[in-house]
Amino acid sequence: MRSVKLRIPFAILFAVLLGTAFYATGGAEVNTVSKVVDGVWFREGDLKNLGHCNNTIIEMKDYLIVIDANFPSGARLTMEAAKKVSPKPVKYVFITHHHGDHDYGSAVWTAAGATTLAYKAVAEEIQRYEPYRWKNTTRSDVVELKRDGPELPKQTFDKSPFVLKDSTREVQFHFFGWAHTRGDGFAWLPKERVLATGDAVTNGPHNNTADASLGNWPKVMEAAANLKPLHVLPGHGPVGGPELLTGQALFMRELVQKVGDAAGQGKKLSDIVTMKGDKAVATSIVLPDSVKNWVGPSLPSQVVNAYNEITQKRPAGELPHN
Repeated sequence: MRSVKLRIPFAILFAVLLGTAFYATGGAEVNTVSKVVDGVWFREGDLKNLGHCNNTIIEMKDYLIVIDANFPSGARLTMEAAKKVSPKPVKYVFITHHHGDHDYGSAVWTAAGATTLAYKAVAEEIQRYEPYRWKNTTRSDVVELKRDGPELPKQTFDKSPFVLKDSTREVQFHFFGWAHTRGDGFAWLPKERVLATGDAVTNGPHNNTADASLGNWPKVMEAAANLKPLHVLPGHGPVGGPELLTGQALFMRELVQKVGDAAGQGKKLSDIVTMKGDKAVATSIVLPDSVKNWVGPSLPSQVVNAYNEITQKRPAGELPHN
C-alpha cells in the first residue's frame, strides 16, 4: 500500500523577541528559568510564539553544560539565562536530536566557544535531511546566520553512555534506541536522578512523529524509566516526574493500537483521516482520556504516520517525507 506523503512544518515562523530570560525560584513558566536541584536549572522555551524548545543548564566544577542548542534566538536567550544563574562558561551543548528547534542554534553556541556534543546518529540525521529543511525555513533568526545549512556536532560518541564527570557531578549521555528520531539522546544525572529527554518525551500535545519509530518508542521509554528518575525534563512543556515516561509510552501504544485496529478492519487512510491538500486536518481516531495530555492538533498527522508505519511495516521515519 502506498504511503501518503505528508509535509510536516519543522520550522514555526519566527516572531519578534519580546524580552529576555530571567531567573525564578518558583515553578517553571515560559521564558523563565527554575531550579530543579542544586546546580541544575530548567528553562521552558516559548513554543507557541517563538517555536523554542526547552533547555537545561547543568553546573559542573568549572563550567556549564546546556541541553539542546535551540533555534538561534532561543540559543541567545539561553545564553543570557545561563549568565544569570552562574558566571561559569558554557563548555558543552548536548544536542538531543537533529530537529531545528533543538539544533539550528548550534553555530551560535560554537561561535561563543562551546563544543556541541551528540550521539553519532544525530549527525547522520542532519546529513540525511539537510540542508533541505534549513533552506526551506522562513525563520528570520535562521536566515540571518547566512549559512548554507546547520552545523554538525563538533563531537560525537557511539558508545552509550558517554560520561562527563568531575569532583562535583557526573553527567551521563545515553542512547536507548529510535523513538522520536534515530538519534534520540538523554542526559542523566545519576546522583540527582534528573533526566533531560529532548523530544523523546514531551509534557503536552507536542509530539512530532514524522521521523519516528512509533512502535519502538514505548521500548525507549521503558529503558529510560529503568534509570528511575525523580525529575523528568521534557523537550517541550513543563517539568514533570516519571509519569511523563509512562504517559508518553502509553500514548504511543494507544495510538498504534487504535490505528492498527482500524487498518485491521480494512479501513483505508482516507476512511480515518481528512486531508486538506497534503495536510491532515481531522481524524476519526479517538484516544482514551488516560493519554489526553498528549492529544492535540497534531493527532491527524500522527494517525497518518502510525497508519503508514503499520501498513508499510517500516518505521514512519523511513517512509517518504520532507
